[in-house]
Amino acid sequence: MKIQKNVMCLIIVVCLLALIPSLQALSDDNPVNVIYQTSFSSDPRWTTNNPSTNYWDPNKEMYHFTVEPSTGGYAYKDIDYERGSFTFDYDLFLTEVDEGATFRFGLSGSEMDPSKSPNVLSVFDNGKYGQIMWLHLVTTGSKLMEVNSQHAAVEMGPTAYNGPTAKYELNKTYHVTVKYEDDRKILSMSVSEKITGKNIWSYYINTAENLNGMNRIYVGSKGDYGMMNIYALGYIDNVRLTIPAAVTTTPTEIAQETTVTTLKPTTKQTIIVPTPYPTSTAASPSAGILAMGAIGIVGVVYSILGRMKKE
Repeated sequence: MKIQKNVMCLIIVVCLLALIPSLQALSDDNPVNVIYQTSFSSDPRWTTNNPSTNYWDPNKEMYHFTVEPSTGGYAYKDIDYERGSFTFDYDLFLTEVDEGATFRFGLSGSEMDPSKSPNVLSVFDNGKYGQIMWLHLVTTGSKLMEVNSQHAAVEMGPTAYNGPTAKYELNKTYHVTVKYEDDRKILSMSVSEKITGKNIWSYYINTAENLNGMNRIYVGSKGDYGMMNIYALGYIDNVRLTIPAAVTTTPTEIAQETTVTTLKPTTKQTIIVPTPYPTSTAASPSAGILAMGAIGIVGVVYSILGRMKKE
């Protein structure tokens, strides 16, 4: 009887452990495919029209940029992206942003001109409102849409951000996330302090149309000509562009592409959105919880079998 009981428990354990990978696939509801990423630990070989000001710094293992409006300087990397939802992340360290200067970094087509479509740009500006942040979009249909971190900025009209004015500081590392949700036609931007994770500013734009045609990551601008001898200087690090992973299902199993799939970081950042924003579904239980549940079931079964033996 003892041998029979042990064999039954062993069978149960094996069956439950075999189910955990499938259950884990269900719990990982946000898998992503990495389109491009670099930590700048090696030369990313970005293309630039001014290698003396835009270059990889091997000592800092970051990418140095200089944006001067009068030069129309830029640096870019071709990417394998055409359409659909995406998340664009990077770290930013600004050392100088003169009055009238602007740092721009984001996605574009071959034009790389902020005034031409398509363009999705995160912007750190030092203009009318001082050192504030912008989310800049030129849709596929050539419609300009913007929002900034100035409270109730008049030029933004009814879509203006209505939270407290948020400003960035020099010589501080920020983590920037630009996210586009194709099904909801929503483009959002979030800026947080890299070290503390404290959210500085978050807001979004209803794009009204689906975005496509952006196949380059770029910093600077081809068409940004203006005053001479004003600069936006600093470093970019940990650049990453991802899209939702393709997940296929069958009646008996859930398969997930794993060749180039990673998971989003588990660290949560507080997102401040003063107006209603579409919410996502709650996360499923993790594999650890599922495994503990399996062990608990085995314990219950073992206890029942023990009582049966005594009776």
